[in-house]
Amino acid sequence: MYSVIDLRFQDCPQIIAAYVVPGPTGVALVETGPGSTLARLEAGLAQLGLSWRDITDVLVTHIHLDHAGAAGHIARAAGARVYVHPVGAPHLLDPSRLLASARRLYGEQMETLWGEFVPVPSAQLQVVTEGEFRTTAGLRFRAVDTPGHARHHHAYLLDGLCFTGDIAGACLPHQRHIRLPTPPPDIDLEAWQASLQRLQALRPDALLLTHYGPVASDPLRHLEAVGERLRAVAAFVHRLWQAGESTEAMIAAYSAWVAEQAAAEGADADAIHRYEVVVPSFMEILGLVRYFEKGGR
Repeated sequence: MYSVIDLRFQDCPQIIAAYVVPGPTGVALVETGPGSTLARLEAGLAQLGLSWRDITDVLVTHIHLDHAGAAGHIARAAGARVYVHPVGAPHLLDPSRLLASARRLYGEQMETLWGEFVPVPSAQLQVVTEGEFRTTAGLRFRAVDTPGHARHHHAYLLDGLCFTGDIAGACLPHQRHIRLPTPPPDIDLEAWQASLQRLQALRPDALLLTHYGPVASDPLRHLEAVGERLRAVAAFVHRLWQAGESTEAMIAAYSAWVAEQAAAEGADADAIHRYEVVVPSFMEILGLVRYFEKGGR
């Protein structure tokens, strides 16, 4: 029913996925990855016997560069429609503010990490609100508003499959460890917990994580584990922040702590490195500190 393309972000296997979903009247792509992995995406499509012109619809869970950075490229190459949360839509039309924010985080690494971000043509951008809609691929998806990681975040349901974006965390194949992307500027831990509860109530048959791959064995337990992990991470960082630790000290302490946690759950050095590539410790700290400074707990 779907295929997973490994985008091999920064030459690391199985940390960013794009999902190809063929339908009766076209092909839907869920998540695009960044512009820096366009060649990997094109090669993955070719392995499936597809090219850009076969993509009729693109669904992005949110507009962060690792999820939607290549949306404009694909829209222009394929003529595909791009579906996005209403809060995120203006940034796909004009990504200048998004890119300026990302550049403050990543500095000189911007181009190497993310490549080029091309605006989506306005005629091809489709704003998606809560509820069901039919793509021109002939498939019926339900967009589920799931804020917490970002205000502009959707999960998508299709026949029991739930494409989770970042709301279900990062859990690499054959690993038990869960890492939580908490970048600035709009992490909201209370909203995140509510979104997890909402997905649990929908009882999906499988979760399809962007980072990375399917969780088909007890998806409800995975969502519970994400909530537990969120509480543990928030408590650890909040203690450091309350103690007045510097940002650099918090990043160092947190990086060591999550590496120890991952190792205790069976992750080897390579897996720990891949987790750090896709969910950097500095990004988690900056997002959580901003949340606490705004009065979150």
